[in-house]
Formats: sequence, structure tokens, C-alpha cells
Amino acid sequence: MGRKMRLLPLVGATYFMVAGGPYGLEDIIGQAGYGRALLLLLVIPIVWSLPTSLMVGELAGAVPAEGGFYEWVRRALGGFWGFQEAWLSLTASIFDMALYPVTFVLYLSVIAPTWTDGHRATLWKLAVVVGCALWNLRGAKAVGGGSVGLFAAMLAPFAVLIAVGFWRGAHAAAGGGWHALGGGIAQPHMALAISVCLWNYMGWDNASTIAQEVENPQRTYPRAMLISAGLVAASYILPLAAVAVAGIPAEQFSTGAWADAAKVLGGTGWWGWALGIAVVIGGTISGVGMFNALMMSYTRIPYALAKERLLPQAFARTTAAGVPWLSVLLCAVGWGLAVGLTFERLISIDLVLYGASLLLEFIALVVLRVKEPGLARPFRVPGGLAGAVAAGVGPAALIVFAMWAAKDERMAGMPALAFAALLAVCGPVIYWLVRIIRLRDV
Repeated sequence: MGRKMRLLPLVGATYFMVAGGPYGLEDIIGQAGYGRALLLLLVIPIVWSLPTSLMVGELAGAVPAEGGFYEWVRRALGGFWGFQEAWLSLTASIFDMALYPVTFVLYLSVIAPTWTDGHRATLWKLAVVVGCALWNLRGAKAVGGGSVGLFAAMLAPFAVLIAVGFWRGAHAAAGGGWHALGGGIAQPHMALAISVCLWNYMGWDNASTIAQEVENPQRTYPRAMLISAGLVAASYILPLAAVAVAGIPAEQFSTGAWADAAKVLGGTGWWGWALGIAVVIGGTISGVGMFNALMMSYTRIPYALAKERLLPQAFARTTAAGVPWLSVLLCAVGWGLAVGLTFERLISIDLVLYGASLLLEFIALVVLRVKEPGLARPFRVPGGLAGAVAAGVGPAALIVFAMWAAKDERMAGMPALAFAALLAVCGPVIYWLVRIIRLRDV
């Protein structure tokens, strides 16, 4: 029990699996303007995050197994679909995990540009991968506890930014600050803004894969999901509203612009410089915190597959801290090879593959309600079976939209959707190959 995570560390880890602070919102503001961005950040959690967190709360409490969402789908739909869930999640992770070392280097370059010139940028990205792998080898409790500290350090500058932004807005000319909410973008690009917003609000199910490393998971998971949902929404909406009422033009926002906004709000003296640097340091913390927490989540999937003899048994071996060390090391190698991909391509492929795996989880929620009505569920999605079905409607609609929005993106010389589909169809092929090899070994 002493090695297991309690509520607060799970909340900290979940926060980084989903958000990692306001970093990443800049493109939503720059593409949509303040008013539309604020509307997206208010509406999408209701349609996307809330149903997903409720689904995770029910299934993580009812089936608190290591491997999380893989076990839910396998139990509801059988081994074939369980493997597809694992495959989709792991392939999505290649594109998702490459984003966070990029974020780290982006903000580090603001502090020390010469440190990230040329090949040095790649070395820093790989340093993030190696450092987080070593951190993860210490165990889930160490990652969760560290996430709480990183959370406080990352958001402290934003607490100051929010206070200064609202203070400036309150002392501006009548209506001058709030006028920024009404526009600021001549030609908004809503499709990209919505896709980035979805990416900033996804990942609630990732915390489920460490269920056996959480103290009293039946009670802890539902509480952690709801608390984390509130923290994520607040840490997105409040900074956006603060810079809006302060009158900073929306068109100035692109990836990394929070540092410039902090300098403007802090003024021309040392105070503005200090606040800007603090926000930049927070950006590096965000990249590390997200990569570290998600590494803990994703590396439990090969462990769960090995327990089902779908991967070599070496993946099921753990350290004294309960960490599947081979999975950590091999996943780190795979993610390290993807650090050179661009943000737009990464987010498109990530959304498509993650969306497909999320749909399987909502299907598992409904199937388990029908298949195992007597299963102990300390927490339930409200509304009975109809409520379970309705919970998946909003996320499904947004996933379809994300696929449509990615229609013009290209990857490896082909449309991004075709590339994602090619990766997805490899899942069934690999599953049957694994089954054939396993039968020969019997």
C-alpha cells in the first residue's frame, strides 16, 4: 500500500496527462479570437471532457485493472478488439509523445537560444525522453508526487498573470478591456482552433492504465476525474480571460506567445522581464510534466498485453517499485525517434487514432452495462443505459469533425487520414500474426 498513489498525486498526474497548463492554447486564440476561443473552452469540456471523465470514472471503478482501457475493451468486446484498443493507443502515443519534448525546447530557446541551435535542439528533446524514463523507473508514486510539485511550479506564474491581467482590465477605459473578447481575428480558422482545443482536452482515459498502482481505485478514480476536470477548465479559461480583458491583441498569439503576454502585462521594468521568464520556465515544466505522466500511462499497455501472452513475457517483468522496465525503455526509444515531426502533422494523426480508441471505450461502457449488469460500479454515468449511450454522442461527433478537419493534412506523402487508416489496419494483421505465433508455441 505504501507504494501506491493517493488522490492528490493521481489528480496531479491526470492533470498533466490531459492539460499541462495553458500552454497550447495560443493557437486557439490566434486562430479563433478571444470570444470564439472562450466559447470553445467553455463548450467543448461539456461535450467532450465531461462525458469522457464520467466514462472513465465508471469503468476505472468497475474494472480497476492494470492496463485500464485495454482491459475494459477486452472484457466487453473480446481479445481482438482489446488488442485493437491497445494498438490504436500505442500508435497514437508515438505522435502524441513527440509533442512534449518539442514544447520543452520551444520554451528553452526563449531563455537561451544558443542552447537549442541546430543539433542541440534534438539533444535536448532526447534528454527529456531519457530523464523521464529514469524518473518513471522509480515508480508510479514518484511520478504522481512529482506531478503535484510540477503543477504548483508551472501554474504559479499564471496566478500572477491572471491577477495582473484582471487588474489592468478593471482600470482600463470603460469597455476597453472587454472589447477584445468580441473579435481581433479578421479571418478565423475555426477548424484548426477546434482541433487544437480537442487535443488540449483529451487524455482522461490515460490515468486508468495504472489502476493497480492507485490506492482504493474504486473510490479514488471518480473523484480524481471530476477534480481534474475542474482544474483543467479553470487553468485554461482564467488566463485567456485575463489577457483578453487586459487588451492584448488576439492576433499576436501563436505557439509560445504566453511569455510575450507576461512581459506586456508586467511592464517594461525588471518585473515584466521576471514574469516573462517565469512563464517561459513554466513552459519547460509543462513539456516535462506531460511527457513524464503519459510515459507512466502508456508503458502499462505492453505490460497488460504481455500478461495476456500477446507480447513476450519479458514485458511483464517489473522492478521492485512495480514498474515494467522493458516497456519503459522500448517505448522511450520509439518516442525518441519521433521527436522531429511537426506540430500540425502530429496533432492531426494523434486526434484520429486517439479518437478511434476512445470510441471503443464508449462502446465498452454500453456493452458492459448490458453484458454485466450486476458488475459492482461504485460510480455510474447518470441516466441508466440511455445515459451511457448518450455519453458517447458528443465525443463521437467531435471525432468525426476532427477527421474532416484533417482532410488536407499530409503525412509520408499521403493524406493524413489515409496514413492514420493504414496504421489502424495494421492492428488486425498484427493480432492474427501474434495468435499464429502463440499457437505454434503451445
